Amino acid sequence: MASRRTAEDMIRDGRVTVDGEPAHLGQKIDVEEAHVEIDGVPLPVKPGLVHYLLYKPAGVISTADDPQGRPTVLDLVPDDTRVYPVGRLDADSEGLLIITNDGDLTHHITHPSRGVTKTYLARVQGDPDVRTIARLVSGIDLEDGPAMAISARRIDAFGGETLIEVVLGEGRKREVRRMLDAVGHPVTALVRTAIGPIKDRSLTQGSWRSLTLDEIRSLYSAGLVA
Repeated sequence: MASRRTAEDMIRDGRVTVDGEPAHLGQKIDVEEAHVEIDGVPLPVKPGLVHYLLYKPAGVISTADDPQGRPTVLDLVPDDTRVYPVGRLDADSEGLLIITNDGDLTHHITHPSRGVTKTYLARVQGDPDVRTIARLVSGIDLEDGPAMAISARRIDAFGGETLIEVVLGEGRKREVRRMLDAVGHPVTALVRTAIGPIKDRSLTQGSWRSLTLDEIRSLYSAGLVA
């Protein structure tokens, strides 16, 4: 996070806390249990934490295992550490998915109250007008309750289909697909392009990389905005 000297300055300035209390120079902590924050943003210190950013292909299941024997996202990342997908992408969808053994980060990303957004690019049948797209934001009644996008916009149209970007603050099962189906424009392809501030256009289907410390902290910061 910083050089030793800079870290000491951060501690002196009161920017570092351990379990909610200001840290002090020379302090020792139990890295397995301590909760460390810098400027109010968690700093992962527990040994052995891994954080993978995967581009999930369509046809791969977002679970740790599948009774039907279908390929899962865990087949695509290293198997030397027990990890789990953070949330889900349905089997027909593709795009970014975080896989980790970090329970705190998982909670921050998945809990609706944290407000970590998920951005999707949907290809739909037909060409929704402005009022239809506005309905995605104003709210649509689904069978499990009302659903509202944080934002929605038309990107392009071609060959009788339209690209729409939808940003959600929650992640109910097949929510984007159900919302667009409800307004009369079924989804023909769906890609998750961002999780909070995390994007990566260089990843190809089935490829992955480790998240950087700055990216992990940016996800926590995004969660604290809510």
